[in-house]
Amino acid sequence: MSITDLTNAIISGINAGGEQFLEGTLAAVLPIVWLAILGLHLGRPYILDMIDRFTLRLGADLLWLVYVALRDLLIVSGVVMSFMFFFPDVVVTDSLPITGGLAAATLFAVLLIKLTGDPDHNANAFRAVTYLLGLGALLYFIPYMLGVQANAVAAGQLANISAWMVTSSNPIWAVGFAYVSIGLLAVMGAFAAIYAIRTGGRADQIDQVEVAPVTK
Repeated sequence: MSITDLTNAIISGINAGGEQFLEGTLAAVLPIVWLAILGLHLGRPYILDMIDRFTLRLGADLLWLVYVALRDLLIVSGVVMSFMFFFPDVVVTDSLPITGGLAAATLFAVLLIKLTGDPDHNANAFRAVTYLLGLGALLYFIPYMLGVQANAVAAGQLANISAWMVTSSNPIWAVGFAYVSIGLLAVMGAFAAIYAIRTGGRADQIDQVEVAPVTK
């Protein structure tokens, strides 16, 4: 082996190791992001109660702005961090939850609802967002806990079930889920683009932008 071949092999190994480390780190951080998203979404009644206690309107507006910005930023971050589930070569190589791409699709669906409606003022839209977040959390946490985390300690039939939930040990289903997730993302992305072009990103029924929701 020449010096050039050895150098290329070392560089390739470092790049591959760094890529797997980054993807494994993102997969481990995503449960925290999901918990934070669920906590902020379900904690909305508490935020509204705190807003009612403010005697200064500016303080109430600032609290609501911080809450909405943090909640929606985490949702966007969750979608961006989940992009690794849309690459078949990544899901086949790394040990990832097998339905992580579908979980990312539910987060994108939440963003689509927020684009086309107003979940903070519309009860039906809020209910739809709640169901989607709950479904997405199940799609991520179940294979992550029972598959990725339990794969090393499971035995017998549980080991087979655990291995099925890990992308690297179930490449056929993993690639299938990846393509389904890509299809869902493409359809929702096309709808969002058409909606934004036709309406400018604002729902037809919204006449003015409110900083804080009407609670009474």
